[in-house]
Amino acid sequence: MGGESDERMSDTAGGLLRGRALFVLTIFTGSFLLFLVQPMVARMALPKLGGAPAVWNSAMLVYQALLLAGYAYAHRLSREAPRRQASVHLGVLLLATLWLPIGLASFAIPADGSPIFWVPWLLLASIGPLFFAVAAQAPLMQRWFGLAGNAGEPYALYAASNLGSFGGLIAYPILVEPNLPTTAQTWLWSGLYALLLLLVLVCARAIWAGRNEAVTTASQSAPPISWRQRLYWIALAAVPSGLMLSTTSHLTTDLMAMPLIWVIPLGLYLLSFSVAFADNRFLANVMTRIAPAVLLVGGASTFLLWGTAVFTGLGVSLTMLFVLAVALHGEMYRTRPDASRLTEFYLMMSVGGVIGGLFCAIVAPLLFNWTWEHPILLVAAALLLPQVRLFSLGEEETFGKTGWTGITLILALAAAGIGLYVGKTMALETSHFRTALIAVILIAGVIVAGRRVALAIVLVGAMLANGGWANAELSANGSRLRSYFGTYTINQSDDATVRWLSHGTTMHGMQLMNQPTLPISYYGSNSGVGIASRRAEELFGRGATIGVVGLGTGTLACYRKPGQDWHYFEIDPLMVEIARDRKIFSFLEKCAPETKMHLGDARLTLAEQPAGTFDLLAIDAFSSDSIPLHLLTREAFEVYRRALKPNGILLVHISNRYIDLNPVVAAEAEAGNWAAALRFDSPPQGVVNQGMRPSQWIAMSPDAGRLAQLTGFVYDKRPAYYYPDRWIKLKPPRADNRWTDDYASVLPYVSFWKIIR
Repeated sequence: MGGESDERMSDTAGGLLRGRALFVLTIFTGSFLLFLVQPMVARMALPKLGGAPAVWNSAMLVYQALLLAGYAYAHRLSREAPRRQASVHLGVLLLATLWLPIGLASFAIPADGSPIFWVPWLLLASIGPLFFAVAAQAPLMQRWFGLAGNAGEPYALYAASNLGSFGGLIAYPILVEPNLPTTAQTWLWSGLYALLLLLVLVCARAIWAGRNEAVTTASQSAPPISWRQRLYWIALAAVPSGLMLSTTSHLTTDLMAMPLIWVIPLGLYLLSFSVAFADNRFLANVMTRIAPAVLLVGGASTFLLWGTAVFTGLGVSLTMLFVLAVALHGEMYRTRPDASRLTEFYLMMSVGGVIGGLFCAIVAPLLFNWTWEHPILLVAAALLLPQVRLFSLGEEETFGKTGWTGITLILALAAAGIGLYVGKTMALETSHFRTALIAVILIAGVIVAGRRVALAIVLVGAMLANGGWANAELSANGSRLRSYFGTYTINQSDDATVRWLSHGTTMHGMQLMNQPTLPISYYGSNSGVGIASRRAEELFGRGATIGVVGLGTGTLACYRKPGQDWHYFEIDPLMVEIARDRKIFSFLEKCAPETKMHLGDARLTLAEQPAGTFDLLAIDAFSSDSIPLHLLTREAFEVYRRALKPNGILLVHISNRYIDLNPVVAAEAEAGNWAAALRFDSPPQGVVNQGMRPSQWIAMSPDAGRLAQLTGFVYDKRPAYYYPDRWIKLKPPRADNRWTDDYASVLPYVSFWKIIR
């Protein structure tokens, strides 16, 4: 009796050591680590490379390439004997510990280095071996699950992998970044890596002791996979991967360029795998059935500028991404091979992911002058969605399968024709007739759902009707321009008297054609920077040296007076081309043609200037909603202070729809003993109609007396209050408000109420 009891206890213990819970925990931990390190290392790279969007996009390419390499390694290793697999993978994990704790490689970036080339090298040298080793463990653990003698569907473990990925990605901006400096973050990640190594060791012991003869036999008898099937899997993986990146670009271009938004599409993309690969198929089946309708509604709104309805636009775009990703990944799951071919299946999935990423991050910016990759990928999704009818009234039985296919094509072409007519002849403003025609197109799409080609044709028609044709005309006539750093539109009023540059819904400069040298928009004569620039000669003498970080249309150049030495610091070469092209904007040509241009990230290029160069330095790199955190840290202000003369004035533009930067700058002013004041310029409605825009500028100086000359009052530590000229004291900083390269989080300063209002 006792022997039987001991044997049962031993079997139970062995089952726990090799059971589903062990492998789920191991897979979850590894995936959590992978997607915790992605935003962490991109954040670390900002002070060295600058340009958050560029760093993030390049980093995503590196991560996808390393994921592909890890899956290829797992696929190759799975051909070896189980004991050899375990030994080799443990060796790879141990070798990667040489790169702990994680951090950036310490090699110098060339002065003319572009993030598109240097971020990949920096990240590969910094975390390449660690990321490669961890990336391989998800498919390997699923393979080892069977080798350890476990019964059940190993593909369902992939849901745990993506839940871990989603958890790591969301944990960083919400929990890790706001509470830990980067040095502590690296040690946290290193500790979790040690836990992963221990878990993999336990899994290795499980397959060393496992019963894998049946698995080996099944592997030898499994049918080979055709190339047609491989290409199908690659396409099914490439479209959601591309949509994840194109949705990010689309949102930051046409809705709001808020850094936290970048994490959400990637998180939903990862979560879609958990739904698509789950044992319970209910939610995946529901998503697959409604996917055509969601695609039609979301696709029809692709070209809309949502204006103040930002939350609605975000909801539509993100819902469409998630539903389509679940439907396409669900089709991958439906067509999955035998478990013995699992690593090859995941390898094809990874190849598709890299192809989608390359198309959006490299190919599309070179081919298109707008984010056309987004509607193209939506059409590709229509061509790949499972052929599931939303409803059926027996049409196929009545007309026959071939006859119904022909009818759906005719209906689709008619809907596309209506879309072209609406797009070419009707203004985008809502009218009952236009709304009715678009409704007809969408109803046609619902009817033809289940026929891929017909659905894609109707989708194109819906896009053309709802802004697609107008956007195509802007792209064709040269009004759209695109670079690695953004997509810009040159707009002009109907009477050609006003021209402005926009990035989505954010205006980056405006010029009156009949008064081409008048500074307007955020830079009017009553704005903080306008007052300081107008009075520069009075404050600093005839030969003042003035620097501006952020070129825009070059509006501020028209404050230049004879004898002054002006310098612009700009990261995007395309902005220099736009500002210097007198056929587009003529501020520079008419007011300051000799202005010196410094290309590159402002912190790097300002640091190269001789100490005490500038009398006046304006930081205008974060009007709108995109906040380059590394330009507001303690180290950044040290660069600005070094560049300024001892009695110079620093001006920081903090106008923002959703983020309050006043306390952040106030913390730096207090810690650095700067005299500081805020000017909120709110032009009356009549002036706004003439091109003026509300703005907030903070003026700072190491010399309190010099600041008093500018603001008209003596600087002291009294509470904030309004003055007749609207210069006010800054908001009191919180105790932990000061940002550094080691710690900075925008989350506490976001007004989520303004986003959803």
